[in-house]
Amino acid sequence: MTASNPDKSTKAPRLILDGVFAFPPNRETMGGTAYFIVENDSSDQAANILVDCPAWTDTTQAFLADQGGVRWLFLTHRGAIAQVKKMLQTLSCQVIIQEQEAYLLPNLAPRTFHQTDILSPQSRVFWTPGYSPGSACLYHQRYGGILFSGRHLLPTPTGQLQPLRFAKTFHWPRQLSSLEQILADFSPETLQHVCPGANTGFLRGAGSVKPAYQQLQKLDLNRLRETQVLL
Repeated sequence: MTASNPDKSTKAPRLILDGVFAFPPNRETMGGTAYFIVENDSSDQAANILVDCPAWTDTTQAFLADQGGVRWLFLTHRGAIAQVKKMLQTLSCQVIIQEQEAYLLPNLAPRTFHQTDILSPQSRVFWTPGYSPGSACLYHQRYGGILFSGRHLLPTPTGQLQPLRFAKTFHWPRQLSSLEQILADFSPETLQHVCPGANTGFLRGAGSVKPAYQQLQKLDLNRLRETQVLL
């Protein structure tokens, strides 16, 4: 199948940790960054995970084929959806999305979850409402713990990790509550990296935000509750 975007405009994904790749920002998802996790399940079968939608180009298709394909396409929020139907015509994978946003994928039979779901012995997804009704994150336990945060947690221009309040934010108090739950569920030992789903240019070449838990722990939640909407 021929991809819809010109191959010449596409860069290959970048290795940020062994077995973890970041795609270039995708204009179709408002500059969103998709990620790819190379995994094997307990049967030593490919259990590779694609987090959000990269630009669907010949370069992307060739890269995914070379890595052994995709088992899961996990969508962190409704704004990360782009050309899923075309992707499924090439990929033999299962789409997974939080149940409140599955209606955006008609006739594609996505797998849905309410609070959490297990994708492999090393990876699970969980609901973090606030940015959107069905916003969710993926946690991967290697390298001291990596959180693929979608737009739930983003870097600021100074590289500081935090939730950001936009005019289209669904529910700001719920987003802050979701952050509090992350702080309760993890620790400095289990959450060392965050791979955000946008604003990755603010990382200035770094592949992730680290030490992630300590950054989140320093946030002033009372001040964040009073944060004004960003245009």
